[in-house]
Amino acid sequence: MTARIIDGKQVSAAIRAELQAEVAALKAATGVVPGLAVVLVGSDPASTSYVTAKEKACHEVGIFSDDNRLPAETSEAELLALIARLNKDDRIHGILVQLPLPKHISEAKVIMAIDPDKDVDGFHPVNVGRMVIGEDGFLPCTPHGVLVLLERCGVELDGAEVVVVGRSNIVGKPLANMLIQKGRRGNATVTVCHTRTRNLAEHTRRADVVIAAAGRPGTITADMVRDGAVVIDVGVNRVTDPSAARGYRLVGDVDFAAVKEKASLITPVPGGVGPMTITMLLHNTVAAAKRRR
Repeated sequence: MTARIIDGKQVSAAIRAELQAEVAALKAATGVVPGLAVVLVGSDPASTSYVTAKEKACHEVGIFSDDNRLPAETSEAELLALIARLNKDDRIHGILVQLPLPKHISEAKVIMAIDPDKDVDGFHPVNVGRMVIGEDGFLPCTPHGVLVLLERCGVELDGAEVVVVGRSNIVGKPLANMLIQKGRRGNATVTVCHTRTRNLAEHTRRADVVIAAAGRPGTITADMVRDGAVVIDVGVNRVTDPSAARGYRLVGDVDFAAVKEKASLITPVPGGVGPMTITMLLHNTVAAAKRRR
C-alpha cells in the first residue's frame, strides 16, 4: 500500500477562494472589509517570513492588513499600548501578535491584553475556555486546520481511535479537546502521548489516525503505524543538509518515506498542514468581521 498524499496547498487554495467570495459579499452587503492587524516585534527571520506570508494571504482574499513592525527593543508597555489602540480601532477585526516575543516582554500579558473578540489566533483564555466547553469562539489555527483538512479529505472521525503525539498549548492540547467535542469534526476517542510516553508505539499502532506534533524529527516510524492508518504530520523541523541551497531542509515528525508505504493518507512537510494554519487565520478574521458588523 502506498498512501495518498494530502495536498494541503490545494485544500487551502479552495478554502481561500471561498473566503474571497465571502469577503466580497460582505463588502457589497454592508461595506465592511475584514481587517487584520499583524504585530511583529524584532526581525527574527522565521517570524518575518511567516508574517509576510500572512500579509500576502490577506491581500489575496481581500482582507485589509495593518502591518505593525516594531524594533526588538520595544518595551512591554509600548506593545501593550499598541494593542489597546488596536482593540478600539473599528477597522480592525482581528489582532495577531507574532510569537515568540523578545524575552523582556511577557507573552502571557500580551495575549491577555488582546480583546477576546479580536483574538483570531485563539490563544486568549476566554477563547480557550469557549473551546473546552464547546461554545462558539475562535479556534486555534493549526488544530482547526488539521480538522478541516481531515474533513475535506473524507476522513471519518466519529468513533475513531486518534492518537495525538504532542502536548503543546498551541497544537496538542487544543487538538485533543477539539477531537472529543460533539459534532461533525469530533466524537473521536483520543489518546494524548508525548516524547516522555512509555512504549509510544503501543499507542500509535492501534490508532485509526495518528497526529504527530511533538517537534522532533523521526518521532513516528513505519513500525509504529498500522496498515491503512491516516497520518497527519504537524511537525516542522530544520535539519542540516549541505546539499540544500540554504544549508538545511524542512522535515516533519514522521519518517515520511517509510510511513507512506503503510498509511492510507499522509501529509507531507512542507505542503501539508502548514498552508492550513494561515488559511484558518483568514477564516477567523472573516468570522470576526461578520460578528462585529
